[in-house]
Amino acid sequence: MTQPTTTRRPPARPAATPTAARAGSLSTLGLLTVLLGTALPQLDFFIVNVALPTIDRDLDAGPALLELVVAGYGVGYAVLLVLGGRLGDTFGRRRLFVVGLAGFGLTSLACGLAPNAWSLVAARVAQAATAALMAPQTLATIQATMTGERRARALSVFGAAAGLAMVSGQILGGLLVWADLAGTGWRLVFLVNVPVVVVGLWLARRLPETRSPRPASVDVPGTLLLAAALLALLLPLTEGRATGWPLWTWVSLAVAPAAAVAFYVVERRAERSGTRVPLLPPSLLRLVGMRRALPPLALCVGGFCGFLFATAVAFQDGLAFSPVRAGLTLAPYATAFLVASLLGPRLAGRHGGRRLVATGAAVQAVGIGALALTVWAGWPELGFLALAPGLLVSGFGQGLQMPTLMRLVLTDVPAERAGVAGGVLTTASQSGGALGVALLGALFLALVDSAGMGDALAMTLGAQLAAALAVLALSTRLPNG
Repeated sequence: MTQPTTTRRPPARPAATPTAARAGSLSTLGLLTVLLGTALPQLDFFIVNVALPTIDRDLDAGPALLELVVAGYGVGYAVLLVLGGRLGDTFGRRRLFVVGLAGFGLTSLACGLAPNAWSLVAARVAQAATAALMAPQTLATIQATMTGERRARALSVFGAAAGLAMVSGQILGGLLVWADLAGTGWRLVFLVNVPVVVVGLWLARRLPETRSPRPASVDVPGTLLLAAALLALLLPLTEGRATGWPLWTWVSLAVAPAAAVAFYVVERRAERSGTRVPLLPPSLLRLVGMRRALPPLALCVGGFCGFLFATAVAFQDGLAFSPVRAGLTLAPYATAFLVASLLGPRLAGRHGGRRLVATGAAVQAVGIGALALTVWAGWPELGFLALAPGLLVSGFGQGLQMPTLMRLVLTDVPAERAGVAGGVLTTASQSGGALGVALLGALFLALVDSAGMGDALAMTLGAQLAAALAVLALSTRLPNG
């Protein structure tokens, strides 16, 4: 008697969802493509430094408007970054990356064609908004499409790209102003973005699409309060010196901590009640990596950005370097940073991230100290060879720290919160950088009048040395990932 045959159905596949697990892994070319979202915004923050004197002469801008050319971009970028991460989680990270990248190209064109200083400031603010849509998607895509050792290497490359963009921005800015192609002068530092964006948009077609499996609506109260806190802090610090510290700057500084406290209370209440998903969930900051690595990262980036601002001014106004020479003087720093960044993942795997950050901070402190002594003893008879040793050592130390700290911040962030975490990391870095430029820049410019350019630079380097030593002290609490 034959048994009846039965047809075995294959088990049903779960419905596809647009989460990281279903998106596919990010290829090497894809990684290089999304890194544009990190490199271009950082590059454009620093590329303007060496072009400011030329912009001033061409547009008759004056100190206050020149500050706004830098501050309008930096503040707008920092304020909108977390919102950009949330939008990517909701509508798709590749989609937001493409929209932000296209917008960045258009607003860069507007900057390059600006007929006067106020239109340049407006275009810079718009450029910052598009950068804030694009930048958080880089980290979110890496977090959502990679795992294990490959993700760790990608995060190290991300940190290296961010730091190199900062340093090379000033080098590239000097070269572009010097080149003056077809009489474009300073405008070329913005127009150069347009062909890069076109190539990036073509490459972005093959990026995997990811989004959060549980997208949340925009947290309007949280967004407004975070924007108010950051604006109230960063705007007076960047504009106060140029405008003579009027009453509004002091009122704004007084409002900043109150807005920050209100933001935290509103976000904590929203998370506890479940009425809405907060823009920045307080529980995210309870993750070990976030809690312990964000403060030293902000210090590291802040000292770095203040250093770049002070040297850009001192090399051109104090040592009478041309823009291209001022930029190329930083080549040893950039080279050492790149080498250290490439060595970082292997060294972290062998010795641990905590020890690598501590070593980097100690090496950087030695380099900054040597550079400060060189400036103090040799000013104003300084050239490339005299400055190179201190720049090499401090650049190597910076390259060991920054990529490692960025990786440690994200070490235990779950994939579904990658967009928000990326926005938090970039916001902390950008805010730290803006504070570094504002505080170290204000210190440097205040000391120039009383102590002279050389001593002012040496004392500002001393303040950066203190920041490096603070990172060294905080490194003992880092996770050893």
